[in-house]
Amino acid sequence: MRIPENKIEEVRNAANIVDVISEYVSLRKRGKNYLGLCPFHNEKTPSFTVSSEKQIFHCFGCHAGGNVFKFLMDYKKISYVEAIQELADEFGITIEYDEKYVEIQSEQEILYDINTVAAKYFSNNLLSASEGETARKYFAERKLKQQSLRSFGLGYSYSARDSFVKYAKENKLDLDKCIHLGLIGRYDDGNYYDKFSSRIIFPIFSPNGRVVAFAGRIFDDRENWAKYLNSPESSIYHKGKILYGLSHAKDEIRRQNKAILVEGYMDLISLHQSGIKNVVAVSGTALTEDQIQLLSRYTKNVILLFDADNAGIKASMRSIELLLKQEMEVRVISLPKGEDPDSFVNNFGKEKFEELVKSAKNFLEYQTAFYESQGLLEDPMRLTEVIKELVKTLALINDELKRNLLLKSIAKKFNIRENLLEDELEKIINVTNKTAEQKNNVVNEKNAEEKRVRESKKEKVQGENLAIERDLIKLLFEGDKKILGFIASYVTPESLSDETNKEICRKALDEYFAKKDISAAALTEIFPEEEIQDYIYEITFDKYSTSRRWAERNLMDDGKSNLPKQAEDIVKNFLLIKIDERIKDNLQRLAEADNEELVKGLMKIIDELTQSKKEIANIKF
Repeated sequence: MRIPENKIEEVRNAANIVDVISEYVSLRKRGKNYLGLCPFHNEKTPSFTVSSEKQIFHCFGCHAGGNVFKFLMDYKKISYVEAIQELADEFGITIEYDEKYVEIQSEQEILYDINTVAAKYFSNNLLSASEGETARKYFAERKLKQQSLRSFGLGYSYSARDSFVKYAKENKLDLDKCIHLGLIGRYDDGNYYDKFSSRIIFPIFSPNGRVVAFAGRIFDDRENWAKYLNSPESSIYHKGKILYGLSHAKDEIRRQNKAILVEGYMDLISLHQSGIKNVVAVSGTALTEDQIQLLSRYTKNVILLFDADNAGIKASMRSIELLLKQEMEVRVISLPKGEDPDSFVNNFGKEKFEELVKSAKNFLEYQTAFYESQGLLEDPMRLTEVIKELVKTLALINDELKRNLLLKSIAKKFNIRENLLEDELEKIINVTNKTAEQKNNVVNEKNAEEKRVRESKKEKVQGENLAIERDLIKLLFEGDKKILGFIASYVTPESLSDETNKEICRKALDEYFAKKDISAAALTEIFPEEEIQDYIYEITFDKYSTSRRWAERNLMDDGKSNLPKQAEDIVKNFLLIKIDERIKDNLQRLAEADNEELVKGLMKIIDELTQSKKEIANIKF
């Protein structure tokens, strides 16, 4: 069953987002928007913004955002349908479900659906099937409760090598897509087999809670079997861009404004079961820059909690460097020898674990303690190398004040004059900068200078392109059909240079041509990717204001924005920039042309492009 689009639009139009949110958040008017303290994370300075005009909200602190339905979903922890129904009841709108509606799915949606079916299959095997008893006993021995098994969708794959293959065929799943997702494989003779047979299953979720992949673990002693088997990368799963457990943890991370980063699936689930819910795991990969960028959308404060063995310590050291480069605040928990997060919380409980969190060392203290445990502080020569390593870590920090305060702590710890450490720090920074410069100077001085000039021009053009493209995207979310129609008449998504802008433009224009609701509140729903949503909210809430030269020129007598005139100028400028690029390319080809026919052809193209510029000047809204 499905709620018809016209009913969704009716409810959305009836529910003023300012009135609805005001029931839960104290808002005050500032300019054309409303401001309040964000309900999704702790803050003292209001950054939660609501637009009455566009009927959307956005927090510039934790990046939460959406329309009135999304607010209720996040605030009350209810589904999309429940949010619509609640508002419909409040405003006396009767919802009639469309039972005959069949949705045409995108390629990605089909893959998501296959994974959802597979996840339910594995979960049922674990929770209900007789063969799943051995897996249930394993989890019971690991002290996991059934509620945790259900919450994280844990499962079991039968030992028979064709069980899921048969299930997939019975449920008419696309077998080629199952291969793409790594659920099944194919022998040389063409027969199919289960990839995850005889393993317990950990579904891996996207930040918004969709199953994107699986990890299968053996739970008994078997020779020549890899301990873990993971889904391959696919069009919906990029291993280095996913943090396990984020969909379960993001709200608590925002609320506490800190995240605990662990290594394994069981570590995370055991902590979550014990009430420690602001936890995410790298699981099966070394921490990546993409994962850090993802986490930074929810907090800048990270507590590392890796195993106390050599591999865990090395991972902590490497992760500290990556986190500092991304301007994160880093603290580290040191576990007692022989413990991991899973065993510690099960052996000692939540209160003892919380004491560990409170005693977390800053990264510098952690590194120093590690070097001390290795006996490296006893020998003067080795101590010198240790201090240089610590200072080298500080060189990764961009904040000069923070860097200097940490430098003072090193000086105090080792009773060294600060100016000596300052000299060492400056030397490291200079060497780093010099190394980077040498890497860039891969050609001789003349060619390097020419390259710098070309890059400078290119950056200028790209900067202009990006700015004007953002202006176009901003116009798409003004909720004005005439504006979208005007843009659609002259601009194609493929003509935009930025891939995100292309995707947004393509989907927005598709909604326009399909005669659907093109208000900002409606359009934001068609972009499930949180990164794209953040970008849209920042544009619509003026983080990227429409270029000042257009805004200042296109004001009406009463000082209000003249949107049609802005749209006209932005579209004309976008088209002119594109034509100028083509003219420059052809002029370059003309300078290098070595035959008369080619010269004539290029000159004709340049003349036609020049004429096109004159025609663009006459475009009117």
